[in-house]
Amino acid sequence: MVSLVGAIGLLVLVTVNTAIAAVSTRFFRQRLDTDWGSVVYVVLLTPVALLATTLAISGVLNLGADLGSQSLALLVAIALPLVLGVSVDFFWMPAPDEIELPDTMQE
Repeated sequence: MVSLVGAIGLLVLVTVNTAIAAVSTRFFRQRLDTDWGSVVYVVLLTPVALLATTLAISGVLNLGADLGSQSLALLVAIALPLVLGVSVDFFWMPAPDEIELPDTMQE
């Protein structure tokens, strides 16, 4: 049975990983000129960052709950935040082309 502290720790882990996934997705979409380049970077590099964060939060800080299996832990700690972060960026944030940036050229 999962304790209240374990459930709160798991919620913190999912929230932090979702924020990292959303920010990295936005970063890759803004910086890369191709559509497929941002997809490849999000699929390949973001899970590595999420794994490092998961190891830091659940290992070093000892937050989170014992979910019973490794596959369920990877699903909850990495796959779910990755999907949530990408969906936050695609569905609730304006497209990078729609954002007007101020002119920073000094004459």
